[in-house]
Amino acid sequence: MSDLSSGAAEGDAARTVADAAAGAIAPDDVAAISALRSAVMRLGRRLKHQRVDESLSPTEMSVLGTLARCGSATPGELARKEHVQPPSMTRIVALLEAKGLVRLEPHPDDRRQKVVSQTERAEAMLDESRRKRNAWLAELAEGLDEDEWAKLRAAAPVLEKLAHL
Repeated sequence: MSDLSSGAAEGDAARTVADAAAGAIAPDDVAAISALRSAVMRLGRRLKHQRVDESLSPTEMSVLGTLARCGSATPGELARKEHVQPPSMTRIVALLEAKGLVRLEPHPDDRRQKVVSQTERAEAMLDESRRKRNAWLAELAEGLDEDEWAKLRAAAPVLEKLAHL
């Protein structure tokens, strides 16, 4: 780590500890949160480079992943799940539809709305993307010892929960 990023990290940790003291969070917990944030961000950046289709933005991939995980949804529901404004989601859905990755169908209860569903092409692309990213992570994890593997197995459900809160 460079001196600049090291200093920034220490500054972040100091501010976090000070902020946590006001909220009565234990310093060990603050350190764990800071380490988790840093590791998740770094790992996320590296995972983004393991893409199957470079023509899709990370946001477009995220929308497809949400559709795969949660099923069909209106653009408004997708906007809430993805934490973007509805007009932005409308543009994203239009781009995905033009690429043949989603289809829009009339809402069964409200004809003013549309329901967005992923296509078989999107499902195949997501499967390939997951396979590639899982293989990359598995290769990284080969360097873990059995104790680290046990900790990773225990942490995975907790990280999954945090990701969906």
